[in-house]
Amino acid sequence: MKIATWNVNSIRARQERLLAWLDRARPDVLCLQELKVVDEAFPAEELLEAGYHCAVHGQKTYNGVAILSRKKPSDIRRGIDDEGDDPQARLISARIADIIVISAYVPNGQEVGSEKYAYKLDWLERLTGHLRKNFSPEDRVLLCGDFNVALDDKDVARPADWSDSVLCDETTRAAVGRIADWGLVDVFREFHPDGGQYSWWDYRMLGFQKNNGLRIDHIFASRPMAQLCSEAEIDRQERKGKKPSDHAPVVAVFDD
Repeated sequence: MKIATWNVNSIRARQERLLAWLDRARPDVLCLQELKVVDEAFPAEELLEAGYHCAVHGQKTYNGVAILSRKKPSDIRRGIDDEGDDPQARLISARIADIIVISAYVPNGQEVGSEKYAYKLDWLERLTGHLRKNFSPEDRVLLCGDFNVALDDKDVARPADWSDSVLCDETTRAAVGRIADWGLVDVFREFHPDGGQYSWWDYRMLGFQKNNGLRIDHIFASRPMAQLCSEAEIDRQERKGKKPSDHAPVVAVFDD
């Protein structure tokens, strides 16, 4: 099974590129983030024509997540299953065959110490609780998405430039680490232990052209799934060309 995750930074702006990439890459499952549309405006019909069922949790102007799958998904759940009253559409999960797939769009946090930063940390703790409540580390689970954090400095082209950023904050890294400690493996790191590959480049200041990038998009797998992972790559080519997202797809292959 080939699974991918991609922050498309507006499904409207990237629809043509998305359809072309699906036709070229042919993933079995694609997790999307930052849709920036309500469910009714999501191009589900066009994607179904392309061979993909859609589970969508949209939001006008901001956020929004989806799971595209060649096989029809079941047990679709939207949002974090707790008592929090959170209007932001940042999490969706679905069962595809016997695999639980979760698409997550972690808050950016704006700047360390801000209210949005506190929300980011709280959201990550809520996600940890959601995993503990609903799943077991022995389940076949894939948690994919834009985590808005580089897990360590190996995932940052210029650490000094980003040391004070919420994308490299040690407290946030520790919060993601607690999610991993529940029983998840960063499968990309297993194949690229030395780092130096990135999934996001700022549109500003020629970030991509200068390769001033960060790896902030991740595929985490429970150990039963991680043992089946045979490949993990970043499709850097998709960051090139006309009207790209600022993120590139991250792709992993799991043997049956």
